[in-house]
Amino acid sequence: MKDNGKIVTALLAGLAAGAVLGIIFAPEKGSETREKLNESLADLGDAIKERAEEQFDQLSDFKDKIVAAVKSKLGRAEDMVDEEIEEHA
Repeated sequence: MKDNGKIVTALLAGLAAGAVLGIIFAPEKGSETREKLNESLADLGDAIKERAEEQFDQLSDFKDKIVAAVKSKLGRAEDMVDEEIEEHA
């Protein structure tokens, strides 16, 4: 999962760099170039937010699974202790 995150991050960085270079070297007026640059940066920001939300959701799901597994194991351990206490009482 870490490798996928690195790949997506590198892809987004490459896209942003390409967009910026394309806009800078395009034969347009400065105001149009700035507008396009702002739009590209806004799109990049949106893409980063989406990726962060996806990662957060995955981490949240992972946490829920871990908590459920620990609770299950604790419940089984508690049952085993109760059984041992009943046998020796």
